Amino acid sequence: MLLTLAKRILLLPVGPAIFLFLAFAPTVCGTRKGFRGWYWRRVSRACSLLLWFLDVRVEISDAAREALRTDENSIIAVNHRSHLDGFTMLHVIPDEKWVTFGAKKELCEAALLKRGFEGAGLLKIDRQKGRDALSSLKGAITEMPARRSPILFVEGTRSTKPGLAPFKAGAVLIAQQTGRAIRPFVISHSDKLLPRGKFFPFKGTVHIDVLDQMSFAKDENADAAVARLRAAMARAYDAQTGETTPEV
Repeated sequence: MLLTLAKRILLLPVGPAIFLFLAFAPTVCGTRKGFRGWYWRRVSRACSLLLWFLDVRVEISDAAREALRTDENSIIAVNHRSHLDGFTMLHVIPDEKWVTFGAKKELCEAALLKRGFEGAGLLKIDRQKGRDALSSLKGAITEMPARRSPILFVEGTRSTKPGLAPFKAGAVLIAQQTGRAIRPFVISHSDKLLPRGKFFPFKGTVHIDVLDQMSFAKDENADAAVARLRAAMARAYDAQTGETTPEV
């Protein structure tokens, strides 16, 4: 108990310092060759440190880590339960695997964040533009090296009900248009540790499953493809939580 309290007190100055470094490093160094690979490794280590301060452990199998280490030509599709999800994901991403996130256009164009987000290589998502937004993402992903994968939250926002929420079609449509596979990434229990409205998480363990890559042909019906992806992720999620994902 005393160690936990000491960690959280120490996090008060350490946390903002880490955030400021990660926020402004791309602004200062974002145009340098090799910066993005270096930067995302620093982000991963920062996430690991923050989880240690918060007494949040992440459970993932050796096979899943190896699958990530050797993963190529994929789009990572992940469910979204709490604000812990991004931290736990980046904590387990190995150095050999390069990633980036999609972020809302409003964040990417904020005055204090725009240059940094561009330097870090975040993908701008304009939810108001529909097909035009998908076309923009397709172009950016097509230009990525095979070892770099965009991370897309397929539910669109944090789910608050038992089971997985309905999926957005964007990840599947982009996979079909770029020829990339989808690597399903399933997070369980993060919402139990950090429910909505809570600032500090409870101590505990988040579980992560990394499923086999799934391929989607260009002529496969998009709704059927989304349903197939959701069913595979729901089986893993429900098995870990004991919940039942509702059909849609």
